[in-house]
Amino acid sequence: MGVDIRVVDGNVADSDAWYRGLHHGFTLPPAFTEEELALRRARIDLRRAWGAFDQDRCVATYRSFDQRLTVPGGRDVAANAITAVTVSATHRRRGLLTRMITSDLAEAKERGDTVATLVAAEYPIYGRYGFGPATSTTAWEVDRLRAGLDRRAPVPDPAEGGSIEFLDGAEVRKLGPELYERFRPGCPGAIDRPALWWDRATGEVRMTPSWTEPFHALHRDADGIPQGMVTFRADTRWTNGMPDETATVASLFAVTPAAERALWHFLLSVDWVTRVKADHRAPDDLLPDLLPDPRAAAVTDQADFLWLRPLDIPAMLTARGYPAEGELVLRVDDPLGLTAGSYLLTASPQGADCVPTSRPADLTLGTGALATLYLGERSAGRLARLGRLTEERPGAAARADLLFHTPRRPWLPDIF
Repeated sequence: MGVDIRVVDGNVADSDAWYRGLHHGFTLPPAFTEEELALRRARIDLRRAWGAFDQDRCVATYRSFDQRLTVPGGRDVAANAITAVTVSATHRRRGLLTRMITSDLAEAKERGDTVATLVAAEYPIYGRYGFGPATSTTAWEVDRLRAGLDRRAPVPDPAEGGSIEFLDGAEVRKLGPELYERFRPGCPGAIDRPALWWDRATGEVRMTPSWTEPFHALHRDADGIPQGMVTFRADTRWTNGMPDETATVASLFAVTPAAERALWHFLLSVDWVTRVKADHRAPDDLLPDLLPDPRAAAVTDQADFLWLRPLDIPAMLTARGYPAEGELVLRVDDPLGLTAGSYLLTASPQGADCVPTSRPADLTLGTGALATLYLGERSAGRLARLGRLTEERPGAAARADLLFHTPRRPWLPDIF
């Protein structure tokens, strides 16, 4: 018998089998309690969840949902966010992912989404579907003893004013969403955080029994306005009779540099903390240079993170901001044929226009290379040297770099 691919939606038997298939695919413990399954049915939207079923067993999973992606200039675009992609080891190399992702991408384009997004667990998979890496992530570990901060000094700095206070989960759910939405326009690559994100981060909704309550701290400026927030967990051990605590950051974001500096200094001034760990940070994070000794902050991991796939190139290119004025003709190759063609981009700091054109191309590139260029993750010159785009007219790559330049590299703070 063949494998049947279908939308899971509200079918209870299918959805429960889908979750078990998801855990098989990620090699996680497959057992769920009835309470856990009921919670997932109630809180997670499976209307765009696809499952490959071999009789009653789900052997491949896939889900997409609506998302807003921040782009340079502070606007955001509609994204078809893809997650929960697995194929069980028993059913690999049968084209199951190809059948699910191509159908979903075609529906997303028809729906009017501008891009598709995902976080790739493995690098080689998604390029053949037109995706390219659009942000990077860095993990840090800070040795507090070497950092050189005066732990006796008050935090925040009295010269800047303000305060830091601990919050409980209810206060985070009240203050966090508005604060994050003030932060997000200044962070290309960031995505919206729906209500369920805040519920899970604060324990209001617990999808797994292993959840432990973190600490939350809020920075207010001298006028009492919230400007930054950190969520962290503490792991205490004793070494030679001394407390030796690691503070692990789950989330730290700030609207102002003063708030960002104050939150890092706060973490490094907590009694018993000897090191701070933080994953999924921006590739150009301020963290090391906020310390008197930047070498106390060591990079422990660095990799690509958000992957992006164009679905509507004119909408995509007109949404973002540009620091310079100029024109560029891009000839785009698309392995799925969804966006292939030539496009004339006319850009300036006041806005942009992008239309199909028959003019000769300045640059030829694939959708994956355009994704890497779009948010400012890599320069056109670098992509040209790597052979990932072709300069059809001399100087076109340099012109693209003037247009697509961003003052900071893009950053996705969250996993989805």
